[in-house]
Amino acid sequence: MGKEPASEVLSLDGREVRVSNPDKLYFSSQLRISKLDVVRYYLSVAGGALAGIRDRPVVLKRFVNGAEGEAFYQKRAPAQRPTWIRTVTLSFPSGRTAEEIVVDDAAGLAWIVNLGCIELHPHPVRSGDLEHPDELRIDLDPVPGVSWADVRRVAVEVEALLEELGLRGWPKTSGSRGMHVNVRIEPRWTFAEVRRAAVALSRAVERRVPALATSKWWKEERHGVFLDYNQNAKDRTTCSAYSVRPVVDARVSAPLHWHEVPDAEAADFTIFTMPERFTKVGDPHAGMDAAAGSLEPLLELAAKDEVAGLADAPWPPHFRKMQAEGPRVAPSRAKAAAKKPRAKMPLIVVANSPDKPAALAGLERWKNKHADLAALLAVDDVLVDSMRGRSSTWTRIRINLRHVPEELRPPQETPDPDDDPTREWREWSKARTRKKKTAEN
Repeated sequence: MGKEPASEVLSLDGREVRVSNPDKLYFSSQLRISKLDVVRYYLSVAGGALAGIRDRPVVLKRFVNGAEGEAFYQKRAPAQRPTWIRTVTLSFPSGRTAEEIVVDDAAGLAWIVNLGCIELHPHPVRSGDLEHPDELRIDLDPVPGVSWADVRRVAVEVEALLEELGLRGWPKTSGSRGMHVNVRIEPRWTFAEVRRAAVALSRAVERRVPALATSKWWKEERHGVFLDYNQNAKDRTTCSAYSVRPVVDARVSAPLHWHEVPDAEAADFTIFTMPERFTKVGDPHAGMDAAAGSLEPLLELAAKDEVAGLADAPWPPHFRKMQAEGPRVAPSRAKAAAKKPRAKMPLIVVANSPDKPAALAGLERWKNKHADLAALLAVDDVLVDSMRGRSSTWTRIRINLRHVPEELRPPQETPDPDDDPTREWREWSKARTRKKKTAEN
């Protein structure tokens, strides 16, 4: 008979959760952190972690090979699950539906972490009303090279604007390079209305600190800190408070008090330091549910922007074209005949890979090959894109040659590496479209 796989059974609130392969390393490149270590971390901060996900559908972002391995998104609840795990059925812009997990307690939290969910990705709705978000999510995403100090400055500007509008923001580190500010709202607006409010807020912050913040969707137009309003589009999720992030030092998304933001250092909050902080400080976001506000002031601001001629900002690419939306095409690919000409950016692709370190290594090879040109680039001329595939992400790296004299710009070469996992699907899609047009003619 074969040896039975190792496991450890946890008794949590009268329920048993089996942690399979508890000694499996989830972090190994610099730290040695096992699956059971991650489960125990979440249980040590369960009061805070559950506050961010309880009664919400959760997308399972699974790192089955640990934080250094490739993750995949699983929207549908596993068929084999405990009878005490709840589910709800969500509908998506594509018209499809999915039965998703709802976590109610520490046992459910431990169960999804055992599946490889290092991060927690809840939707901004409660299970009783899946069409009206109760959370506005403000994602501060710095472009490459932007300092952490600038991220904090933009966060403080967001706080000031929210206060003027009668709203309260709850800040947290993203656990990576950015910050999040969540705003509890009354659940009486649709996803489209909440996103419209987020667009208005992003543009308002950009007007207040134009040198630091941007609301521009296209990466080639961005600078400073991007306020990603599209995180409020239906079916988008961000990591919740206390989530462990797949970075080498096992950082977590740390809830903060506003007075901590100006001096906070993201690297201070890890799987090792957060349990003690939680014990001593408690949950800085504990009062969030009691502070639900109104979106009316932001929607009034959006109406003023519309009267001033500002069209809706671009939606994510998999959404249908919206009636009030501006051109959904990157400036570098815009047709010259557009009503409002936009400068095309001279972009080249230097690396494509599902392995981000391999893509970054390709970038360094390009810089070494073109050392004189690399010296002319600004920090935001290197565009590192996290591209969504059908069930996982991959990395594309582009170079904006706008600061390189035209006569010195190198042509587009074969990227190195050139492993785009969506290429085969895109070629098949194009062939199908050509075949359909031929049949129609």
